[in-house]
Amino acid sequence: MAYLREDKENIEVSYPIKAIWDTIPKAVANLGWEIQKQDDNTHHVEIKTKGAFLSYGSMMKIDLTPINEKTTKMSISAETPVTTITSMADYGRTKERVDAFVGTLAKLMNAK
Repeated sequence: MAYLREDKENIEVSYPIKAIWDTIPKAVANLGWEIQKQDDNTHHVEIKTKGAFLSYGSMMKIDLTPINEKTTKMSISAETPVTTITSMADYGRTKERVDAFVGTLAKLMNAK
């Protein structure tokens, strides 16, 4: 039996939306993941992560919304398919992948 494990994060980032949007592909490339869909008008991107031993890859959806000129809201939702066999080995991987993305993005933003 398979089901989806979900994780959601809403983060306010002290950078303009364009700076974050331009850095997302670099963060995805650094992690070795793949952009599946990208909409420059709505600032929506869907990312496929790599799987690991006894776990499937996750689908991550990111939406950016400007709060003001210097602050952006980043909404991240991630889903990982899990089976009864992989459920114990996979516990927490979805959250780890979201955290890895946010950490990598933060490093790249701070390097600017």
